[in-house]
Amino acid sequence: MRKPKKQKPLNDLTRSLTPFDPNQTVVIELSKESWLVAGIIPGVERQPIKKLRADENDLLKLLERWRGEAEKAGHKINRIAVAFEAGRDGFWLARWLRARGIEAHVIHAASVAVSREHRRAKTDRLDTEQLKRAFLGWLRGERNHCKMCAIPTIEATLARLGIRSFNPKLKKAPERLEHLRTPEGEPIPPNTLAELQRDLARKQLIVEQIREIEKERLEQLKRAPKTGPNLMVLVLMRVIGIGIETADMLVREILSRNLRDRRAVARYGRLTGSPDESGKSRREKGLARSGNARVRKGMIQLAWRYLDYQKESALAKWFRARTENARGSRKKMIVALARKLLIALWHLVRDGVVPEGVILRPAH
Repeated sequence: MRKPKKQKPLNDLTRSLTPFDPNQTVVIELSKESWLVAGIIPGVERQPIKKLRADENDLLKLLERWRGEAEKAGHKINRIAVAFEAGRDGFWLARWLRARGIEAHVIHAASVAVSREHRRAKTDRLDTEQLKRAFLGWLRGERNHCKMCAIPTIEATLARLGIRSFNPKLKKAPERLEHLRTPEGEPIPPNTLAELQRDLARKQLIVEQIREIEKERLEQLKRAPKTGPNLMVLVLMRVIGIGIETADMLVREILSRNLRDRRAVARYGRLTGSPDESGKSRREKGLARSGNARVRKGMIQLAWRYLDYQKESALAKWFRARTENARGSRKKMIVALARKLLIALWHLVRDGVVPEGVILRPAH
């Protein structure tokens, strides 16, 4: 006797179990500042696309406007289906739309097939077109178009709750936390509220510790400005674009060390390559892993800042000459600029040689 076929579960998220009928289909490309909304409206030939600020009320107004356009074309809309990819703050919006009679779905981002071309074009408009095709296939009940996420209940952090107006950097942020409300009008869940209060307490403790460290550092510079490391810090701070944080880090981590020559400085700063040579073959394996990673990160950040503050210096002109006509080379060349700049600063604090074209602050 043949076994009966296993029935598909009622909560299957790989395809829609609701019979497909002409409806207003909308997909949204979400970002922090704005939303790109693309729709398919029955009776309307054009497929509209609209960029909105990240506001759920503006989205609802747009959906109602498009519903009115469909009804003017002779199509009564009984079902509006909206979908967007799971991301930073997608679930709260789905709950908010469902509470207002809109059928909302959250697409699992990894379930949408993408082109395998190495250099495929990628824009928000192209992404919405791709989401529309996947969503329509899912609505028709076809398999393998995309998969939906199960929308969780209200238990998440502020971004997922849809709270956008809260600034944790404000002095009275902990006091305001208890009075916050989600777009659905609900208070923050108790466990989440307690977690956020602990996070703010830790943040306040770290801020106070950083403030104490900065105060102690300034007092050390005032007490003994002419001693070795302190004098180096003051010399570096004369270079416009270098503040006390960067100067102190470079002096403590590398410039106060007894390094043999410029090559040793670049190696310790982790700004040299790692060539792989064997016979006639030669290739570069990227930056060497030996050395001080903190110096490398700090110098690359300083190199970008240096281009803004020291535009007429020899190093800045050297960088522009090699990157203005070479597309895509700025990120590679910034490492070379960071290496040259580190060596130049080493000469400055050790020998007093000012890099060519560098503007200095007046000495105090």
